Amino acid sequence: MKAGMKLPDVTFHTRIRDDSVGGPNPFRWEDKTTKDYFAGKRVILFSLPGAFTPTCSTYQLPGFEKGYDEFRDLGIDEIYCMSVNDSFVMNKWAEAQALENVKVIPDGSGEFTRRMGMLVRKDNLGFGLRSWRYAAVVKDGVIEAWFEEPGLADNHPEDPYGVSSPETVRDYLTEAAKAAA
Repeated sequence: MKAGMKLPDVTFHTRIRDDSVGGPNPFRWEDKTTKDYFAGKRVILFSLPGAFTPTCSTYQLPGFEKGYDEFRDLGIDEIYCMSVNDSFVMNKWAEAQALENVKVIPDGSGEFTRRMGMLVRKDNLGFGLRSWRYAAVVKDGVIEAWFEEPGLADNHPEDPYGVSSPETVRDYLTEAAKAAA
């Protein structure tokens, strides 16, 4: 992927809270499309190897959550975290991280990630198919800026992190705002 490319059109199977359902699990299925998430908005999308994993849970997701107000001030409407995990896992991870600002997108089948060219095998870690770590600024479904970790490969022995960090994305947005002023 690179700047100027359109995001793939897929359907995400999500679980949303609906108190009318009642009981101990008041959630219902709701399908959302790429258009539902990205149309008419300027957003940050970041994708990572897995919910509840160390780098994702300690640095990347919390960094975007903590920086939300600054990102909003830099012209971002939403921040989305995606992973090749199902909606049950993503919702529990969002709850465990006490997210208030970043919204999670479950790519349970990996279809979006595959069509982005970012689906990799992580069998060496017992994960199976997962997303390579990246971030993007997306405007109305088109990639404005792309931040991909180096070394995209199946069963990579490391989990590079830095290029897709909140700090890198913030620096890009700051420079873009200065250039537009």
